[in-house]
Amino acid sequence: MAIYQHIRHPRIAARRADRPVKVADLFRRDSAVNRFNTKVALVITAAVGSMWCAYAFALFDLISLPDAIRAGTAAIVSWVAQTFLQLVLLSIIMVGQNVQGAAADKRAEATFHDASATLHVGHLVQGHLAAQDELLTRIAEKLGLDPVPVIDNPGLDETASPDPEASQ
Repeated sequence: MAIYQHIRHPRIAARRADRPVKVADLFRRDSAVNRFNTKVALVITAAVGSMWCAYAFALFDLISLPDAIRAGTAAIVSWVAQTFLQLVLLSIIMVGQNVQGAAADKRAEATFHDASATLHVGHLVQGHLAAQDELLTRIAEKLGLDPVPVIDNPGLDETASPDPEASQ
């Protein structure tokens, strides 16, 4: 009779089928139209979200700068605020968001692998504890003592919902 029997949390079994979530995993792919729209959006985002596009927008905006200068201070302010900043900063902000998104994906993957390693170590600790329980049980038997059993529900491990909040 074991002193302790480990009951694995139901999430561990469900987690084996999981992998880190990437931004690309969140796009809808349930129909040809959605796949097409996703592909078009990704191509446009990649093009507009590049520094080369920001440079192209800046050069394009510079075409109208001489007219703004001739029109006076108000036109220059308007040109900077409404034309140059909006168009050029759009691309630059998108580049920054792409970099931040890639960094977030990398952090999520690292966290996923860290959690997997932690779960693996926990499993090894449980095996170590089980070996100690076996040894303690044998020692207790030789001394004529009865180890205190743990009331356990081993069926819980396989039948429980992988989402503990869903059962509440």
